[in-house]
Amino acid sequence: MVSEFLGQLSLNIGSCEPKYPTVVAALDFDPDRDAARIETAIKTKGVDEQTIIDVITKRTYAQRREIAFAYERRAKKDMITALKAALSGSLESVILGLMKSTTQYDASEIRGSIKGLGTDEETLIEILCSRSKDELTEIKKVYKECESKTDLDKDVAGDTSGNFAKLLLALVQTKRAEPSAVVDYEKIDEDARALYDAGVKIRGTDVPTWISIMSERSVPHLQRVFQRYKSYSPYDMQESIVKEVKGDLQKSFLVLVQCFENKQLYFAKRLNEAMKSKGAKEKMVTRIIVSRCEVDLKKICSEYKSCFGQSLQKTILEHTKGDYQKVLLSLCGPEE
Repeated sequence: MVSEFLGQLSLNIGSCEPKYPTVVAALDFDPDRDAARIETAIKTKGVDEQTIIDVITKRTYAQRREIAFAYERRAKKDMITALKAALSGSLESVILGLMKSTTQYDASEIRGSIKGLGTDEETLIEILCSRSKDELTEIKKVYKECESKTDLDKDVAGDTSGNFAKLLLALVQTKRAEPSAVVDYEKIDEDARALYDAGVKIRGTDVPTWISIMSERSVPHLQRVFQRYKSYSPYDMQESIVKEVKGDLQKSFLVLVQCFENKQLYFAKRLNEAMKSKGAKEKMVTRIIVSRCEVDLKKICSEYKSCFGQSLQKTILEHTKGDYQKVLLSLCGPEE
């Protein structure tokens, strides 16, 4: 039961993106001791949420997985089912999210955004346009095995249309080139020129050209292309996107470009927007913090502070409350 839900531990081999996690492996780790603490916390009258938060947020996914196995041996029950019964609301969403690997969590969020009536385009765009080629490759695998039994591209194609669908499908096909040690200035110039010729220079927009360049070139190459682009176009790439395309297609291109330029700043801005919007968008805050805490949340926190002049932790204190606030602050770690 546990193993089925928690799935395989995926090793991120060949990933070239450095990690800046806030959640790191606990030293002096004893899964049996942790499992006993969780069992007691769940059995306590009124549930001891603080202990659950302390244990689950200060262990990596690999360690939580061991705790779940130890719990099942001890209590003869599935720990995830027990946590689900003991917790509720936003705290439950965070803790259950942490019982999945980052890849599984992303795959389940995509599935949630597609299934049912209507599509949650915002979530779909955020995940598909911000994840690296390696991350997307893993997500596709897990999506088919654990979430949908169908291929991710089939589900995306069935739920979106037009150029928006074409862009997302191009990203899901993971054709992005690996970064090269050699800087190809001729190719940079050629791509910058092609982006300009396909958009600002003409009436209308040759969207397929934009899609192929933005979904197939490496990130360092595109960063240079966008710099070079300014020598052709009176507008930078983001301004050009706003002028040339609309709706979900515009949103997707903007997320891509923002992530190519500074992915952690993109997430910092999303968190700020989510927390400061009327009726804080809790789902977005939860999704970003849960999905990035073992990836780059430390760097997101530092980008947040540089951009907004106050720490993410302080913003969380101002805009959330109760156990939800405690669990988010615990995942962000102390202010640097």
